[in-house]
Amino acid sequence: MKQTIKVGYIGCGRRGRSILKECLAKMRDVEVKYICDASQQRMERATAHLLAGGAARPQFVTDYHEILRDPEIDAVFVMTGWSGRPQIAMEVMRAGKYVAIEVGCADTLEECFALVDTYEETGTPLMMLENCCYGRRELAALNIIKKGLFGEVVHASGGYLHYLNEGELFRDIDTAEIPHYRIGHYRDRNRESYPTHELGPLAKALDINRGNRMVRLSSFASKSCGLKQYAADHLGADSVWAKTEYKQGDIVNTIITCADGATILLTLDTTLPRPYYSRGFSIRGTKGMCYEDGNVFYFAGMPETRQNKGNEGDMMEQYEHPLQKEYRAATQEGGAHADGIDWLVCRAFVESVKAGTLPPIDVYDAAAWMAVGPLSEQSIAQNGAPVDFPDFTRGKWQNREPAAENKYALHTVIEDDSMPIFPKI
Repeated sequence: MKQTIKVGYIGCGRRGRSILKECLAKMRDVEVKYICDASQQRMERATAHLLAGGAARPQFVTDYHEILRDPEIDAVFVMTGWSGRPQIAMEVMRAGKYVAIEVGCADTLEECFALVDTYEETGTPLMMLENCCYGRRELAALNIIKKGLFGEVVHASGGYLHYLNEGELFRDIDTAEIPHYRIGHYRDRNRESYPTHELGPLAKALDINRGNRMVRLSSFASKSCGLKQYAADHLGADSVWAKTEYKQGDIVNTIITCADGATILLTLDTTLPRPYYSRGFSIRGTKGMCYEDGNVFYFAGMPETRQNKGNEGDMMEQYEHPLQKEYRAATQEGGAHADGIDWLVCRAFVESVKAGTLPPIDVYDAAAWMAVGPLSEQSIAQNGAPVDFPDFTRGKWQNREPAAENKYALHTVIEDDSMPIFPKI
């Protein structure tokens, strides 16, 4: 068991800087030895967060291979844009270093298989940093499921319901050093391009890759109007962005069927105006349900005084997951940054590296979740025709090796006071 680890960090865009600022800069058992990016300015911005947290100044490199050649590096964070990320991750695995990759989908199915093949060849673990697996609501639902209070889960739904035109896609687009990479994807592809925020926790709730698996999907996309309308209204009808033809449908619905007969409904909704962010998380079981947009939990036998819409806060008193309970107690106000989901997912990875164990979100999870991108694109192109889901475990989902048993586990619920969320090292 290592007391501290040394890491390399590739990609210093908006998301990359956020993880450094909110997480790694505050972790005393993590030394960021290298930062890698094509932009010197972005590396300087990212380093400012580390220095402000009292960390040593990292080395700047523009070639990530320099990080891989350093025998002191234990792990590498790959926080680049979607395209090219799997290739970097595979090189990290071949270098024998744990790798954490940011959320997203794959460009092709071949990339997903290659990630799995590389892991099986090298034995080097990979973890997707799907922070929503550690969301307060998602973890509470997992806790309730493991107690059997929802009964047998029959259906689950969720999505990425987040208006991106203002805050992401067209933000500072005329002055940005590098325009947001999603613009290119939305221009060139029509697919479920951001599935993992709720597919991740839903897959864990349904035991995907550990006793269950996804077997087929069908995807349906609306027409594409939102991006052109926004660009015309805010950037001018003559702007290049208003004249661009975007393939990405404004709303994409994907239905996934699992081996045990349960279904998952995913929705992508990022380019039409909406007043609030939601992941639309819901679980339907034979004995109960939860529903994010109603802030409600319900199961048979619940006291009638608690059977009301908006009862989520009351239910948390009894069914909050011990990990979120510990986090919220330690931060008093419940965490200044998204209920601590970034901190918790990063700690899950760091603790895996320190202990030399498999991470709670492994390469088989990452491959399956990322595969929704190319599979949905194929289905949409065929007018919603069902598409078979590959088995990236090659049959092992029926009898997997034991998962690591610690407080960050997502296959079960474990309390463990010996592993503090905020180490004092």
